[in-house]
Amino acid sequence: MSEASAKPAFAGLAGAKAAPGSGHPTIRPVPAATMIIVDGSGAEPKVLLGRRNESHVFMPGRYVFPGGRVDPSDRKMNVAGALHELVEMRLIKRARPASSSSARALALAAIRETYEETGMLIGSPDYGTPESPPEGPWTDYASHGLYPELDRLHLIARAVTPTGRPRRFDTAFFAVGAESIAGQVDGMIGPDKELVDLVWLPLSRAEKLDMPSITHTILLELGQRLEAGMSPMLPVPLYFDRRGIWQRELL
Repeated sequence: MSEASAKPAFAGLAGAKAAPGSGHPTIRPVPAATMIIVDGSGAEPKVLLGRRNESHVFMPGRYVFPGGRVDPSDRKMNVAGALHELVEMRLIKRARPASSSSARALALAAIRETYEETGMLIGSPDYGTPESPPEGPWTDYASHGLYPELDRLHLIARAVTPTGRPRRFDTAFFAVGAESIAGQVDGMIGPDKELVDLVWLPLSRAEKLDMPSITHTILLELGQRLEAGMSPMLPVPLYFDRRGIWQRELL
């Protein structure tokens, strides 16, 4: 279902003009995933955001959720608990590639990137140490005696980078409760890392940070979803541009 006119909360993006491309040929979006960690223990939910290193070409100095593109190793890591069937369906819809394994890889990418960028370990110690994890970040992750748990993840939205950009992503925005953090490894943030700082902020304050417009929009989506109870039955929006205008379609 496509919304010709967005709700007022999303008027800052849906229905607005997408920033013009820089003349790059159209390229297929790369699958990517982002994790929103939500601390609901206080009067107002807080979210975790990281400030990107000023030395980076892509979004320097701006606040973002941890995340990045899918790595081949994300297709090989063993898990505890499968994605909810509706989450999987909405990850596959209008995606390329579109399969259960690609949906699973997106969820694992969100967990892996969160570990790599923040040191936070999202998973369960209840099943022992995973056997034969893929080499690289997943080996480090597994050494802490954890399995990633996909059934705890909520899908908040997807967004596709407009055409004409030098980098294009079909990004899945997941959310998970802070109670799913099983530990944190030191030394993953700092002046020589991708993220130089981490902040926990209530939604009302987080929205005031210097962040990409899509990040701000996803915070609004998260707020409405939290108010509605975070049920997997709720529709999930897909943001994309059509002829230079942002669209919001419910999956």
